[in-house]
Amino acid sequence: MEERAARLHTLSINHASANQNDSTLEQEQQKTYVIDTNVLIHDPNSLLNFEEHRVVIPMTVLEELDKLKSGSKSHTAADCRAAIRQIDRVLGSATPAQVEAGIPIPRGPETVTQGTLTVLMSTSGELNAPLPNDLNDNRIINDVVAMQSRQPERRFILVTKDINMRLKARACGIESEDYHNDQLVTDIKQLTRGYFEVPGSFWDQVTQVETEQVGADTLHHLSHGLLVSEILGEEVYPNQYIIDDQGFVGRVLDVDNGVVTLRHYKADSLLDQEVWGLRPKNLQQAMALQLLMDPDVHLVTLTGAAGSGKTILALAAAIEMTVEQKRYNKIIATRSTPPLAEEHGFLPGTEEEKMDPWLGAINDNIEALHLNDENPSGSIQYVKEKANIQFKAMNYIRGRSFQKSLILIDESQNLTPHQMKAIITRAGEGSKVVCLGNLAQIDTPYLSPTSSGLTYMTERFKRFVHGGSVQLNGVPRSLLAEYAEQFL
Repeated sequence: MEERAARLHTLSINHASANQNDSTLEQEQQKTYVIDTNVLIHDPNSLLNFEEHRVVIPMTVLEELDKLKSGSKSHTAADCRAAIRQIDRVLGSATPAQVEAGIPIPRGPETVTQGTLTVLMSTSGELNAPLPNDLNDNRIINDVVAMQSRQPERRFILVTKDINMRLKARACGIESEDYHNDQLVTDIKQLTRGYFEVPGSFWDQVTQVETEQVGADTLHHLSHGLLVSEILGEEVYPNQYIIDDQGFVGRVLDVDNGVVTLRHYKADSLLDQEVWGLRPKNLQQAMALQLLMDPDVHLVTLTGAAGSGKTILALAAAIEMTVEQKRYNKIIATRSTPPLAEEHGFLPGTEEEKMDPWLGAINDNIEALHLNDENPSGSIQYVKEKANIQFKAMNYIRGRSFQKSLILIDESQNLTPHQMKAIITRAGEGSKVVCLGNLAQIDTPYLSPTSSGLTYMTERFKRFVHGGSVQLNGVPRSLLAEYAEQFL
């Protein structure tokens, strides 16, 4: 009898737990995400990334997209048009009643649908709106407040990249959050530096290794488990470096079947590199220069503070590989430009002259590489013509394909993941892409170090055997710059 009572008691608990789980699941299924305009511009496919939940696009957002879609030369305009097309693909020929009820969002196989999409009509004429309707942000918040009052059983979440709008929404009793789908790291410190520093001697911590000589290269094969768990404490990826205090430098060539293959270098030999008259000032610059000059590495990312040498290293390597080695036919230099500069037609001169205010760092570093020449101005002009250096506005790159070119993207921390993809996919056969950026200097609205396209791309490509990244240490431009960096 006692056993039967205990069994019934257990069944009762399980039944209550099941009911609680069903209630939790139902609550999760009742989530409604309201998407702001800046999210659709940041990622035109964002409405596909909310799994089984309901997605709502306010009419005010459609109006903003409509105003911003004009202009073939603007990244924002192109992203707006892509977002509008994506919305149209989902809604199709649905009737107004069907749109109000919600149109299933197709994902994966054609038979699979998850979540629904609907358009929220403006309710700005309703009374008791918490905010004045003089701003579009306020109208969207007022519409969500009105919708929540009509459907209290649902959980409404406003998704926007505008911090101030999130604050205003919370003040009005609306949940709000940033768009996190393309944020692969929660803290910028998690981003790979491209190298590991081992205190003391690296070999004192290695208990077993197989070494072989392949031509002029010395290769070491180590246990992946030993290297990651006992020595480094982190996962390793191709083209990362391991350095110690004794002058050893090992570059990860391969991670396969529990074995990590390192190519052996000496720090002194890396520091002795010279590319177009430029020598690295520290080991980080030396590692970066080696990746830049490696023909098997097709994508190089250099990050670091101002004055760390990102641009001059990339430019020296680009000129060397184009002029001396004839590996590339041209150098394409580009960068993100502020919104006020997107319409380059308002600036006088050729495309290169129009881009000169924004690519001044490239010109400055070309001059720095030839300061000691007998005729610096003649050398600079010769290099520009011989290396076929072309300054391209990013707005004109869409749809193009660059064959056997070195594409140099400066200030890439100001690009969204969607924009970064649009540029990297321009690289044709035999081309190389070099991305330069400082995540501490983001000037684009709605971007942060964790949501920057530079962070996204670095994290996505860390397993790519033909890609590599190095975080450079600051090398002060001058004593004045060093003091200003430290005390201002």
